[in-house]
Amino acid sequence: MTEQVAVLHDTPLPAPRRAARGRLASRRATRGRLGLLRPWVFPAVLLVLYEAYARRAAALGSEALAPPSAALKALAGAAADGSLWQATGFTLGTAALGLLLGAVLGIGLGIMLGLSRRAARLSLLSIEVLRPVPSVALIPLAMLMFGFGVRMELCIVAFATFWPMLILVQSAVQQVEPRLLEVSRVLGLSARERAWKIVLPAIVPRLFVALRLGVAVALVVAVTIEIAANPHGMGYAMMIAQQSFEPALMLGWLGWIGVVGYTINAAMLRLQRAVARRMGAVE
Repeated sequence: MTEQVAVLHDTPLPAPRRAARGRLASRRATRGRLGLLRPWVFPAVLLVLYEAYARRAAALGSEALAPPSAALKALAGAAADGSLWQATGFTLGTAALGLLLGAVLGIGLGIMLGLSRRAARLSLLSIEVLRPVPSVALIPLAMLMFGFGVRMELCIVAFATFWPMLILVQSAVQQVEPRLLEVSRVLGLSARERAWKIVLPAIVPRLFVALRLGVAVALVVAVTIEIAANPHGMGYAMMIAQQSFEPALMLGWLGWIGVVGYTINAAMLRLQRAVARRMGAVE
């Protein structure tokens, strides 16, 4: 009986069946490639339409618009002379440092307020008064304290990212399974051990949502500060292009900021999936 099963397994499939299976695999591969290309169709159509519209406006004498092809050429020039990488490095560096500071404070305080209802009630008024303050409203104060440069931008980015991290982490901790906290009490864990060994692993998926939001807020606020006050970074470069009447370069910087944001978000998604697989999540 075993020999018969082995013979059946070793018997090659008939030619028509092999061909059908090959066609099915080819169709699946084609669908996979189309699935990867499909999200790019709409942006590509928009770029083509805008290219045609901007060229037509330029032919009629308008100097306010530049076609994407001209913006790409201007951006390539900025990359060649090094200004693209210098400005990008400054913006990403200050945004990352501000996000790190805001995330550390927001996660720590969010865990504390999530575990202690009494502390949450006592801090509610202070949080609700300070949280709605626009981060850009701190620019004059930060300029008086730190002047222009990294420290001024860093503290405003930290302020902007602190609040969403705090609120989301506090909400995530409050939704942790109560039985897990009961187990930590039975085991006699300290507050620090409870936060590190029980709470943090339980809120990892929501923590990544908070981090992705914080990354977006950090980049937006950093560029806004550079446009409004700080003479460094990508936002300032875009303002200089606008003041120099170079719409192609200005549009190039705008597109580059979007590419940088998309790349960072994609990297965060990959990191989130890697951590989820490490923790045993089923995709």
